[in-house]
Amino acid sequence: MDIFTSFDVSASALKAQRIRLNTISSNLANVETTSTPEGGPYKKKSVYFQTKPISFKEEMDSSIKGVEVTKIIEDSKEPRRIYDPSHPDAAEDGYVAMPNISVMKEMVDMMSATRAYEANTTVIKSAKRMALKALEIGR
Repeated sequence: MDIFTSFDVSASALKAQRIRLNTISSNLANVETTSTPEGGPYKKKSVYFQTKPISFKEEMDSSIKGVEVTKIIEDSKEPRRIYDPSHPDAAEDGYVAMPNISVMKEMVDMMSATRAYEANTTVIKSAKRMALKALEIGR
């Protein structure tokens, strides 16, 4: 494994975590959205990752993998129902269908994604420092 492979692996993870953070941010921004263009309340989205080979050479080696987002899935759970007859989107029985999003769970997921992002930036910085030290040895 050369130094550029570590850059590629970490870069793929940074891209995946960025998508994960954007999805979590979207979930948090829409925690109170009761009406969407598709109809009904906002549906929570979840990101799924999968390992992927970095290049053909690494595919043959099969030990060096990166990460990629394979799919972003909308939650299929029933929305929460809250009694609020004064809400503009309330049904005839006075209940409002709210997104099934837990703010606490989303915040924990966001902290986890942030830590993973930071870890990968640290890997890139460390690899850069090692490459620079290796060049200094050659002088």
